Amino acid sequence: MTTDLALPTSDLDVLVRGRGPALLLAHGAGGGIEGNFGLVLDDLAQDHTLVGPHYPGAGGSAVALEPLALNDLADRLVAAAVAAGQDSFAVIGESLGSAVAVRIATRHPDRVRALVLTAGFAVPDPVLALAAQLIKSLAAAGQWDDLARLALVSCMSPADLAGIDPAVLDQTVARTLTAMPPGMLDHFDLVSRVDVRADLAEVSAPTLVVAPTGDRLVLPESSRRLAAGIRGAQLVELPGAAHVLNPSDRAAWLRHVREFLAALPATSA
Repeated sequence: MTTDLALPTSDLDVLVRGRGPALLLAHGAGGGIEGNFGLVLDDLAQDHTLVGPHYPGAGGSAVALEPLALNDLADRLVAAAVAAGQDSFAVIGESLGSAVAVRIATRHPDRVRALVLTAGFAVPDPVLALAAQLIKSLAAAGQWDDLARLALVSCMSPADLAGIDPAVLDQTVARTLTAMPPGMLDHFDLVSRVDVRADLAEVSAPTLVVAPTGDRLVLPESSRRLAAGIRGAQLVELPGAAHVLNPSDRAAWLRHVREFLAALPATSA
């Protein structure tokens, strides 16, 4: 494939920060740039230009008027990077963002210098497929508090959950609910339809796959299959880490990602 695909007009809310080789950030379903990458934005921006588009219905991006399509979302992220003056970049994808990153790499291979795929999947595993359906069912029934409880149980580690004082657990649920973006259900609808298995053999960019082994939303085996399907991909496991990385696990993630990025061929800023 080539990079002469027509790009749509960039209409997403985009965070742009830093200077240096570009990193295009692809966040997860029900997340956002700050929510997924907030712990490492300042560090990475010291020597990289960060371009972080928000999916429709996240950040300041308008809610989608029709179901999200993976090709369109991938192209809109690339368009956001190009609009920010970045013709080539590494793509860092988290959860759903990993599938978006893979599709970017196969639709725009000449633009993609590398991929970092964390807690990713090529197709929903049974746990993720069931969770996506449950999220949509709870929302349809108006059980938003229960949806927030499901998010906490699915995305946090048992140790992190055990550290929450039972007296403030309901407050934690309320904060989780408040943080859910308006487009969350659209994002999970896309999750339920993602299938980039055929793309994996076409990925030519250097790839780092990071598997949190304590992930209870996306099974670690999904990350291992991503790494196995991409020629030459490196696989790193974060022992016991949950779907949402806590500060300690995110620090370990940052060390691995920085080592990987430092080994890439030099490029102009």
